[in-house]
Amino acid sequence: MHPVLAKIGSFTVYSYGVMIALGFGLGIYLAARRAHIFGVTREDLLDLALFILIGGIAGARLFHVALNYDYFKSRPLEVILLSRGGLAYYGAFAGGLAAGLVFKLWKKIPFWNTADLLAPYVALGQSIGRIGCFLNGCCYGGAASDDFPLRVHFPHDTVARHPVQAYSSLILFALFVALRSLRERRRFAGEVFLAYAIAYPFQRFFIDFLRDDTPRAVFDLTVSQLMSVPLFAASVVIYLLLYRRWKNTRSL
Repeated sequence: MHPVLAKIGSFTVYSYGVMIALGFGLGIYLAARRAHIFGVTREDLLDLALFILIGGIAGARLFHVALNYDYFKSRPLEVILLSRGGLAYYGAFAGGLAAGLVFKLWKKIPFWNTADLLAPYVALGQSIGRIGCFLNGCCYGGAASDDFPLRVHFPHDTVARHPVQAYSSLILFALFVALRSLRERRRFAGEVFLAYAIAYPFQRFFIDFLRDDTPRAVFDLTVSQLMSVPLFAASVVIYLLLYRRWKNTRSL
């Protein structure tokens, strides 16, 4: 656990923030190199990235604060302290998607093509971000048995835990590779993004059983697990509708 990477005078460089910034920046850089293939100019992509960044961070923080309202209601100034972690992904997904839709209406960019372009790099950015979670010590796993080979001890914690952050990072990197491959042979616009929107909640639902940092809500499930179910179902339905339309078009 290394929450602080460096200190330069009174300025502190936090590992969590660095990894989030690295994941986002690398994703946008790689997307910009292929933007023209998907009918998006590099300038529009960079402007879109700014919209998504603002919307994503706002949504992620607001969702995290809402989930931990009892803590933040007595510490309102900590709401803006992002360097210590506290960004809920589903809030980021909703905020970033909303910002992207606003940008699409403004600039008239192709929504599904742009979503397909970005989807693999969202998974890549998340993979890098989870390394930041590990270094920060947040999003930690539950207790691991003494004979389990992959156990970690965080400072000031007597419990050997599952390195859930590392599990998530590896799964998300594998998803990035799979989505990159799918993007090269996609059959219809939106297929790659919807594959991400199906795969992510599926793995998140099961990985959360190993986490120990989030309180259980209903049926002993976390809020993220509860949100994963409708997102997964809606994405499957939309995928099947678009696939059916593509197949009908081919048969004409």
